[in-house]
Amino acid sequence: MNWNQEILSNPLKSHLIIIGILAITMAVKRLVSRFFASLIYTWIDKKNHSELRKTHVHRLIVPIERFLIFLVAIVAFYELRFPAAWNLHIYKFTLQVAMESVTKLIFIVLFIRVCLRTLEFISIILEEKAKLTKDQTDDQLVLFFRDFFKVILYIIGLLMILHYVFNENIGNLVTSLSIVGAAVALSMRESLENIIASFIIFFDKPFTVGDLVKVNNFTGTIEKIGLRSTRIRTQDKTYISVPNKQMVDTIVDNISLRTERKIEMDLQLNVATSAEHIKEFTQFLRTYIEGINTINNSVVFVAESGKQFHAIHIECFVGIHTDLTTFLLLREKINLAAIEYAHQHQIKFADKA
Repeated sequence: MNWNQEILSNPLKSHLIIIGILAITMAVKRLVSRFFASLIYTWIDKKNHSELRKTHVHRLIVPIERFLIFLVAIVAFYELRFPAAWNLHIYKFTLQVAMESVTKLIFIVLFIRVCLRTLEFISIILEEKAKLTKDQTDDQLVLFFRDFFKVILYIIGLLMILHYVFNENIGNLVTSLSIVGAAVALSMRESLENIIASFIIFFDKPFTVGDLVKVNNFTGTIEKIGLRSTRIRTQDKTYISVPNKQMVDTIVDNISLRTERKIEMDLQLNVATSAEHIKEFTQFLRTYIEGINTINNSVVFVAESGKQFHAIHIECFVGIHTDLTTFLLLREKINLAAIEYAHQHQIKFADKA
């Protein structure tokens, strides 16, 4: 066999060497990919839990394999001369230039795909670690920065394609884009303000995922803090999105950070009710409420007297961890006790004005 016989402008020996290199790469690709994936996992999670390792490492293996094979193929074929018979002209470009551009495009796509998979891989590991803590801030922080760095990677990929595939000058392009970007920034000012507000929320932490808040007359639980808006599940079970700028600029009542929950009510008595009856009624309510173990402290007093009604004001405080059903039943219990006492002592409530 003549090893120097030329095939497609290159010796047979060179073709066989390249085939051998690709064959070796195909044989060891899984081993190399698993090694790099395991290395990244160990770097992120030093405890190196075997079960989590087995579950997540496979997510990164396939994209690394494809990138590795393509990288080796490029390096190997770079040593070959381009066949003279293939050097055709396609419009203003030769086939060689077109193939080089396509190769660069595929290389960049595979590279960005590996970066994206690595980012997702790291975020999944960090999510698993974040779930082990009670604080839900770190859970949302992982998702936030995962989405943020994804956008950065897409922009980097786009710039690489423009520079290496289409031979655009990135410096001039960035200068041009900065002018366009300034115009776009003005038109998208609210969106940029919301993105900046999302960073303020994450670092200032006025509320976190899972907190019960009241904002813009809506009360609900924070389910997600995104780049642009915060998602809230209201007490009516509706799902609303509030722009992050509003969550920063307006008054947000973080109910979850309250030390106690308050029961507040007013009993409006008929204006004909005597002062003695009102005094006895007030004393009964004080004694009754003090006898309820779940109430931490309370206050009962005559808040108002006038031409239309006399008002007894009641304020009770219970623990913040009291669930909503228990809270409402306790309010109902006090109301029913007041109604029963008024009925027994012929005390009338005020009529509607």
